Amino acid sequence: MKITELEKELSSTTYPGRGIIAGRSYDGKHAVSAYWTMGRSAGSRNRIFVTETENGSEVIRTKAFDPSLIAGDPSLIIYAAVRQLGNQTIVTNGDQTDTIYEGLKNGLTFEQSLRSRKYEHDAPNYTPRISSLLNVEGGKYDYALSILKSDSGNPDNNLRFTYTYDNPVAGEGHYIHTYMGDGNPLPSFEGEPVKLNITGNIDEFTNKIWSSLNEENKVSLFVRFIDIETGKSETRIINKNK
Repeated sequence: MKITELEKELSSTTYPGRGIIAGRSYDGKHAVSAYWTMGRSAGSRNRIFVTETENGSEVIRTKAFDPSLIAGDPSLIIYAAVRQLGNQTIVTNGDQTDTIYEGLKNGLTFEQSLRSRKYEHDAPNYTPRISSLLNVEGGKYDYALSILKSDSGNPDNNLRFTYTYDNPVAGEGHYIHTYMGDGNPLPSFEGEPVKLNITGNIDEFTNKIWSSLNEENKVSLFVRFIDIETGKSETRIINKNK
């Protein structure tokens, strides 16, 4: 698969929706994870990422910036986006973060944990659920990406795809997102995750993503670099709402 320039890919559409990147830093020393939210409506744009601690573990959650603007089903926009379970980092675009977390705790695999879930209940878009799992242990690193989506807008058929990467290459990552572009209804992502280049340190990488996303529609960004040898991590969060 041809590798694509990160900035070119992210700026190629005004509305890729929510997106996840998993990969390995250019120097090969860090596992890389990124997730962002975007929005067209006032409700979707009314979000920020916040850091909380639960049972001694850090959790990144979405939160309403202005609680008075919450409308409809809040579970579609308010959820734990990032959870840590030992050496595993779970990052998703919805409350399936908790489903994966509980599944792994009970001995299920990443893919098995998601068997109980499907696309989001937001007809007529049927927004895909996208998820990632990063495993960093003993100097070794692998990751997986998943997408659950309707069959070309047919809600009677849920499609499940899982992509695993056993030996990530330095300076490369894979990108999966919810929509192919803007539209009514919004067209779901198609094809394999896009292979992207990963360059720079955590701050440079964070700035590249944020500056490449559409200015009007971008909402929040999470980025984490995890040292593959020690497991120690650094996190960056950017919120448009301040």
